[in-house]
Amino acid sequence: MELDAVAKALKELGHPTRLTIFRRLVRSGYNGIAVGEVQEDLGIPGSTLSHHLSSLMSAGLIAQRREGRVLYCVAQFEQLEAVLAFLQDECCVDEGQEPEREGKARS
Repeated sequence: MELDAVAKALKELGHPTRLTIFRRLVRSGYNGIAVGEVQEDLGIPGSTLSHHLSSLMSAGLIAQRREGRVLYCVAQFEQLEAVLAFLQDECCVDEGQEPEREGKARS
């Protein structure tokens, strides 16, 4: 993943309201959640929610789909995983050893 794309994703997730929205979308899983339900659950005005959703979409963190008159938002888990992998990829490289994994005994 490119540095600029990771920086954009982290910037968008760095805003408390957007992080709250994204966490709500993550909880809803691969089927997503209706925008109206997000608004109701989080108590965010519609125009404010729309603004934040646009920011998350521009970073590739969410996608939207329309079913009739209902607009759904879905977390893009692949993008989230790519951001996390970018942060973890170089863990402990300068130490010349792999990071200790949970359940793995020390040598």
